[in-house]
Amino acid sequence: MTIPFRHSAGFGKRIEYWVAGLMLKEGIDVYMPLIDDNGIDAVVRREDGTFVEIQVKARSNDVKMGDAALFAALTHEHRENYYFVFYSERLETFWIMSSEEFIQESVQNKSGKNIGKRSIWFNGKRKNKETGEYKEHCHERFRKYIAINFQRLAKA
Repeated sequence: MTIPFRHSAGFGKRIEYWVAGLMLKEGIDVYMPLIDDNGIDAVVRREDGTFVEIQVKARSNDVKMGDAALFAALTHEHRENYYFVFYSERLETFWIMSSEEFIQESVQNKSGKNIGKRSIWFNGKRKNKETGEYKEHCHERFRKYIAINFQRLAKA
């Protein structure tokens, strides 16, 4: 079943506001631009007075099994003071990565319609031998990016 654009776009915007609300609850100064033409969903004022730009990417429960934390075809070049907040609704997990970390950990398409775009797949899936059902899990190499709060963005 395909997700209508209106639904998927609405989901992303709702998650952006939810993430900003969570940051505010942690006492973080967060600002949201009216337009995110430059891939900036939020700006965080750090404790030292500097600012970081935040891009929020989210996957809903509605994605196919195995794709709970697949973020594909992202256009991105290295940017200073730029961070990604990735969220998987099904895994109920956040990952925070700097621009540099994302470039190091993602794969870049070498051919096809998405040439030059980047993808990252935080999860895999395993089959339960007893039930035959698949269960998704975070790949071990990405565990270091799992976030239980947003303080990484607020600290200089």
